[in-house]
Amino acid sequence: MNYGFLLESVWHPPLAFAETTVRALPPELELQALWFAGAFGREFRSSCGKQVKVVQFGEWNRGEGPDFMHAAVEIDGETRRGPLELDPTPEAWEAHGHAVNPSFKDVILHVVFQTSARQFFTRTCENREVVQIAIGESQLADALNRPMREVAIAHPGRCVYPLKNIASAGIERLLREAAVHRAQLKASRWLKVAEAHGRDAALFFSCAETLGYGGNALAMRLLAQRAPLDAMRAEADSMEAVLFGVAGFLEPGLHERAEPEARDYLRNLWEQWWKCRSRYEFAGHRAIPWKTYGQRPANHPHRRVGALAALISAWPQFRKLAFARPFEVKPLVDFLHSLEHPFWSRRHTLTASASARQVAVFGRSQALELAANHLIPLAMHEDGMTFRSYHKLRQSSPNDKVKRCSLRLFGSTKVAAPWLRRVCHHQALLQVYQDFCLEDFSDCSNCPFPEQLQQWK
Repeated sequence: MNYGFLLESVWHPPLAFAETTVRALPPELELQALWFAGAFGREFRSSCGKQVKVVQFGEWNRGEGPDFMHAAVEIDGETRRGPLELDPTPEAWEAHGHAVNPSFKDVILHVVFQTSARQFFTRTCENREVVQIAIGESQLADALNRPMREVAIAHPGRCVYPLKNIASAGIERLLREAAVHRAQLKASRWLKVAEAHGRDAALFFSCAETLGYGGNALAMRLLAQRAPLDAMRAEADSMEAVLFGVAGFLEPGLHERAEPEARDYLRNLWEQWWKCRSRYEFAGHRAIPWKTYGQRPANHPHRRVGALAALISAWPQFRKLAFARPFEVKPLVDFLHSLEHPFWSRRHTLTASASARQVAVFGRSQALELAANHLIPLAMHEDGMTFRSYHKLRQSSPNDKVKRCSLRLFGSTKVAAPWLRRVCHHQALLQVYQDFCLEDFSDCSNCPFPEQLQQWK
């Protein structure tokens, strides 16, 4: 038995309780970010059977009207250029007033995420039919990489007993296969983004998402998409001001409320942003949803945007390390940890007092997360890193998610201790937890995974 067979034997055909499960759609902004990143691919079939290929995903619309501008799609081989609109359901086109709004008369493609019980035609105020495509449930699940539940109850599961009776070599093989499976999934998703926007842009998106952690991962991804790498590198001296401006963190009197030693920096940001804001500023209803509460000071979104600016300034050196073949983690982590910024190396927010001690702009743990979630999977896919090298990487301490996995699968972190020392084992535990614990609505009682585990050698 291997990990793929284990997945098949547990979930295919799906259990009866999962057949009627209908998952709520994520926020519309998240759907837009996934679409723009190319997470659903490029080729589709429309509701009327036409072949649709996205040639260019376009640009985020900064004002009123459709979600994306200057896109290009091929519909049955004919290239069309114009805006794109995304809606949760086909009916939303009428419900949101797009059918009578002249701003939507040039839309070339309508993307929806749930099909309607009745056939629905998307028409403009000029009575022109707009080609519509629907993103399927499996496509959405793959792009979101989300299980059926966000979290399983934090107590030992029924799989503790069979795992207890599997020899260490068997557990090692299970975790190895789970880690490889997870790496393959992550590499596949990364390559979709790279195919849509290029490798540098995909790397930029990955860095932004990593810097955002759990609370601001979407917000940082939106920022990276709305202030793309090529544009930021071209802005040179005003790059940092554009990042903070697009993020929505700048306002005219900000420098007056800051500490005296920060006023010059903030005044300079505002003066640079004022000159180019007409090219980058987004309307209020399209604002990025930042989470500023419940964050450690070092993780405040102001600092994360500052770290992204520092990374852009050092992009050529960083890119060389990130795409090196063979890929080596230590030089990359050391480089990111050594990044400095004259303002953000000692501050937590735009208006905070300077810290007595220097604070890492890009911490070692975040650098290792970037490697584990994006760069190692890519390197393994491209034969730029072996699993043996991956297995050697040590992890200093498990985060809360891994601790929860350990409790669920092994009964306690003490029993799981031999499997909490390596990066690959952390990734493997997260994958097993996601594939089985979080896909089972019965909360373990009827899950077939424990019985299947008894066959694992």
